[in-house]
Amino acid sequence: MVLQSMLEQAGTESGLEVQWFALSPVIVLSVGALLMLVVGALTPQWPKGLYAFTSASIAGTAAVLAIVNWHDITENGPRTLVEDVLAFDTFAMLATITISSAVILVSMLTDEFIRHTPNDGPEVYALYLVAAVGGIVMASANDLIVMFLGLETLSLALYVLAASNRRRDDSAESGLKYFILGGFASAFFLYGIALVYGATGSTNIGEMVENLAGFVDSDNDVLALAGIALMIVGLGFKVAAAPFHIWTPDVYQGAPSPVTAFMASAGKAAAFGAVLRVLVIGLPQFRDDWRPVIWVLALLSLVVGSFLAVVQTNVKRMLAYSSVSHAGFILVGVEAAGHTAGEADQGSGMPSVLLYLLLYAVLVIGSFGVVAVVAGERNATLDVFKGLSGRRPVLALAFTVFLLAQAGVPFTSGFIAKFGVIQAAVEVESYAIAIIAMVAAVVAAFLYLRIMVSMWLHDADDDTPVAVPVSAAMAIGGAAIFTIVVGVIPGWLIDATNTVSDFAR
Repeated sequence: MVLQSMLEQAGTESGLEVQWFALSPVIVLSVGALLMLVVGALTPQWPKGLYAFTSASIAGTAAVLAIVNWHDITENGPRTLVEDVLAFDTFAMLATITISSAVILVSMLTDEFIRHTPNDGPEVYALYLVAAVGGIVMASANDLIVMFLGLETLSLALYVLAASNRRRDDSAESGLKYFILGGFASAFFLYGIALVYGATGSTNIGEMVENLAGFVDSDNDVLALAGIALMIVGLGFKVAAAPFHIWTPDVYQGAPSPVTAFMASAGKAAAFGAVLRVLVIGLPQFRDDWRPVIWVLALLSLVVGSFLAVVQTNVKRMLAYSSVSHAGFILVGVEAAGHTAGEADQGSGMPSVLLYLLLYAVLVIGSFGVVAVVAGERNATLDVFKGLSGRRPVLALAFTVFLLAQAGVPFTSGFIAKFGVIQAAVEVESYAIAIIAMVAAVVAAFLYLRIMVSMWLHDADDDTPVAVPVSAAMAIGGAAIFTIVVGVIPGWLIDATNTVSDFAR
C-alpha cells in the first residue's frame, strides 16, 4: 500500500525503528482531532452536519486501518512497538475497532443534539477523538506508565465532555463529580504502579512477566500484592464496578446523553482492556491472589447493579445501574480468564470479555441514542416514554430490541455476550458465579420490562411529536440491525474474537 510504504520510509529516514503503519489508527485519530480544532477555529461555522461527518470519517478510517493491521497480525504474528511500550496484536486491534465504532455512532447522535446550541462546533467531536486515542493507548499499552498516560488522556477528555452542556447545572455537577472521584482513582492506580515497579523492577509488562518467573522474595511479594490491590481499586472505578460505582448514576444522569453513551461504551472498553493487560497478561503469577478479588467485585456488581436498577424512575439512572450489572458480567469473564492466566491455552475467558465489550458498546449507544431523541434535555423519567409506540413505533421497536438484548434474550447480541462469559466461567468450574450471573440477569430483566411496558402499554401524557434526526436514525437503526444480525449469525464475530488470546508482550 502507498500509505504503508510512505510511513515506513519516513521511519527509515528518521533513524527511528518505528513501524508507522502499525500505529496508523492512533495517528489518524490524533491528527484528525488536531485538524478539527485548528481548522474549526480558523474557519466560519461549518455546514450542517459536517462536524459529525468529519469525526465519523476519521474514526471510520482508523477502524479500517485496524482491520488492515489485523490481517498483518494474523499473517506475521503479534509483536510490540515503539521500544516495546505498545502491543501490536489482535487484542489491541479489536479494542481499536470497538472504540472507533463508538466514536462513529456517538458522533452521529451528537449532531442534532448540540445543533443550534453554544456547543455546536468542533470541540466536542475533537474531544471524542482525543478520548478514543487515550482509550486505544490504554488498551494497547505494554507498559504501565504508557497505560497511565492513556488513562489520563481518556479521563480528562471525558471530564470535559461530561460538563460540556453549559446550559444545565446537572452537566457541570456531573463533570465535577467525575473529575474529583476520577482523580482519586487515578492516584490509586499510579501508586499501585509505583509499588509493582518496586517489586518487579520494571513497568514493562513483558519484563514484569520475566522478572516474576523466579519470584521468591516474600518482602517483594507483599509489595507487589499491595500494588495490585491499588491498581484494582483504580481500574474498578473506571469500569464502574461495585463498590466503586458511586459516581456512575449521577454522572450518567447529568452528562449529555450522547456523552453518556460514549462513556458507557468506549470508556468501559478501554478500562476493561487495561484490566486484562495488567492482571491476565502482566501478572499471571499472582492469579490466585487477584482472582478472588475479581470474583467478589463481580458478585457485588451483579447484585448491586441489578437490584438498584429496578427501583429507579429515571431511565438514564436505570441504564447507569444496568451498566454496573454489565460490568459484573464482564468481570465474570475476567475471573474465568484468571484461571488460565499465564498458561499456553488461555481458554475462552479473554475472548468472551472482548466480545462482550464490542456487543455492549453497540447496545448501550443505541439505548442512550433513543433516550437522547425522546427526552432531549428533559429529565428522562419513565413518563417521558409513555406511549412511545403510538408516536414513534419504529423508534419504540428499536429501543425494545436494545432492551431485550441487554436482558440477554436469545437471537440478540446480548444473549451471545452473556452466554459467552457464563460459558467461560463454567469451563473453569466457577459454577457459583455463573449461577449468580444467571439469577442477576433474571432480576435485571424486570428493569427492561418496566421500560417496555411504559412504551407499549401506557398512553402518552401528551401528544408532543418526537422528532428523529436523520443522523440519529441512522445510528440507532444501524445499532439495532447489528444487534439482531449478530444474535442470529454470531459465528463470524466469535471466530474473530477467539484470536485475541495470541497477544504480544
